[in-house]
Amino acid sequence: MPALAHSAERPPAPAAVVARLRAAGCVFAEEEADLLMAAAATPEDLDAMVARRASGLPLEHVVGWADFAGLRIAVDAGVFVPRRRTEALVREAAALSAPGAVVVDLCCGSGALGAAVAAALGRAELHAADIDPAAVACARRNVGDAGGHVYEGDLYEALPASLRGRVDVLLANVPYVPSDEVALLPVEAREHEALVALDGGADGLDVLRRVTADAARWLAPGGCLLFETSERQVTSAVAAVTDAGLVPRVVTDEELYATVVTGRRPER
Repeated sequence: MPALAHSAERPPAPAAVVARLRAAGCVFAEEEADLLMAAAATPEDLDAMVARRASGLPLEHVVGWADFAGLRIAVDAGVFVPRRRTEALVREAAALSAPGAVVVDLCCGSGALGAAVAAALGRAELHAADIDPAAVACARRNVGDAGGHVYEGDLYEALPASLRGRVDVLLANVPYVPSDEVALLPVEAREHEALVALDGGADGLDVLRRVTADAARWLAPGGCLLFETSERQVTSAVAAVTDAGLVPRVVTDEELYATVVTGRRPER
């Protein structure tokens, strides 16, 4: 995604830079060139950054940040880049909660979702967790800026026990690409993002089933689990939510090509 905004006040990038990016297959070469110019401190820096981008490194890894839900999210090398479509999940989560909510971001990656929901609410008790040490280090920068806490570990095992039964919003941007389809992903993802952030098992729903199975123990009464999935996985995803004793709901955003499934814990 060329998801990074650029300033219309900057002069256009040199044609040579645009040409190098276009030759490398960058669809939005002009916009990317502007961003690289803005990030580079010297002509030598620019040349090196253009070379890294032309080699297939995600633009966000080259400049060190992603524009997500109106926030500048730090994204370190190897860390999953937040997708534009996932902003639909953020909007849904914010609509289902209120200021002061207890928000948990599982499989947090850079921590973009939790930080964005906290920003939308204005005030939240924010916690995030990931199994990947590189993601945790990155998330601590983004979630820390939002006043939150980040833990390293496998799903709920990473969270403080004091959160059980208190979570109002449980965000779980789990990997949902079937294992045999990871090789079909764009080179930016499959070669430069952690496999653990992409591979969802045989049908893409292995991690999701683990999240839904224990969600009710962590959600407060009326609390809600939210995750993104593909259209073809909706039926199985909804079944997992229902089997866990949660009330499912499916939300689609045609503009962002996003499908969000929510599971609410009943009040009683």
